[in-house]
Amino acid sequence: MIDINGIAHIQLSVRDFQASREFYYWLLHKTFGMTIQYDSDRTFYCIGGRTGLLITPADPGLSAAGFDQRRVGLHHLCFRLRSNADVDTLHQGLVERGDVPIIRAPEPGSWAPGYYSVLFEDPDGIRLEANHVPGRGNLDVIGDGPPLDHRDYGR
Repeated sequence: MIDINGIAHIQLSVRDFQASREFYYWLLHKTFGMTIQYDSDRTFYCIGGRTGLLITPADPGLSAAGFDQRRVGLHHLCFRLRSNADVDTLHQGLVERGDVPIIRAPEPGSWAPGYYSVLFEDPDGIRLEANHVPGRGNLDVIGDGPPLDHRDYGR
């Protein structure tokens, strides 16, 4: 059996590269303190916290439909933060920006004991979440599956 070491990177295709680059520069570099690995007119890539996130322009012929988390592919992306206070600090920064759709302000969730998260969208409407779960978080086995009373992350 292969023991994986996490996800090396995730690449997102975006419609408006400049708007997305500004947003992800703020989120990844300024807010999360990630290191900029590449930054050009067609690539923005940050690494840190055993995480890599890359954005590149979408093919113009394929980008008109936009993002829909119910299509085949990515539903949402969740960043793991180190404390509930970090979730609250991020939320405050999102509010202060004033240009980020906040889908759900910080609140406890039923996905795991102590789960606490904020849900928001990037300039293309790609759903992003940031959470904190105490201890090993969702890396511990938490039962037979998601709780029956979990919220629909699809809305």
